[in-house]
Amino acid sequence: MHEILMLWGTPRSTSTAFEWMMRMRGDRICFHEPFGEAWYQGDDAMWPRLEPDSPRQPGLSFASVLAQLKQAAAHKPVFLKDFPQYTDHMWSDEFLALFRHSFLIRDPAKVLTSVYKNWPEFYAKEIGFDELRKLFDILCERDGKAPPVIDSDDLLEDPYGIVEAYCDAVGLPFMAEALSWEPGERNEVLWYDKAGVWHNNLKNSDGLKPQPRKAVDISVTPDWVRKMYDAFLPQYQHLHRYRLKPASPRQEPDGPQRLSAS
Repeated sequence: MHEILMLWGTPRSTSTAFEWMMRMRGDRICFHEPFGEAWYQGDDAMWPRLEPDSPRQPGLSFASVLAQLKQAAAHKPVFLKDFPQYTDHMWSDEFLALFRHSFLIRDPAKVLTSVYKNWPEFYAKEIGFDELRKLFDILCERDGKAPPVIDSDDLLEDPYGIVEAYCDAVGLPFMAEALSWEPGERNEVLWYDKAGVWHNNLKNSDGLKPQPRKAVDISVTPDWVRKMYDAFLPQYQHLHRYRLKPASPRQEPDGPQRLSAS
């Protein structure tokens, strides 16, 4: 079986833009949050706000997702990005050994304000910072070293340098051309976003391009969101200590300074 490279993240962490860059490489079969699809819509869905009329996909399950990944990896290396809260009930040694693990983190203030903009009601379990930290610590203890971690702000400030550092960390050749693409539909990442509200930036973008860091004000959100931020911040800070840094800043070739983010 070929390698299955997993990127663990949280919602609104630029993870789909990173996934799109991996798709542009063309050297791996890529999957978009397949365990998330089962968590929300499968026969054994575990979404905490599941209702009788919630969208469902008969025949979809965590087991069928795992079988699909293994089948794909029998033919070609695989990349997927997903969120750890979707799989925390599956974290056996056998399950974790299937993947080469890596992490993408983002300041929880930026995550939460972005989620709240489009989703005014959500549970902490749907964001997943606690599960991200727990899984990271499990892997550190198991392997005796930290898996690769990239921070969204670093990625957006220096996409070429951070992607190159990530490739070095996971044993991939760096492909500068994969950081650019044509604007257009992104049907591959829309299983839960039929209206496209979560991925408009990605749809309209032409690549990962450098942009300055921006601050957000968590105080403009309701009290229950600010309490989540207080709870999530230590988890983010813990992983942030291990983040990858580029050997030296790199600049993209001349071109538009647009961002693709999700």
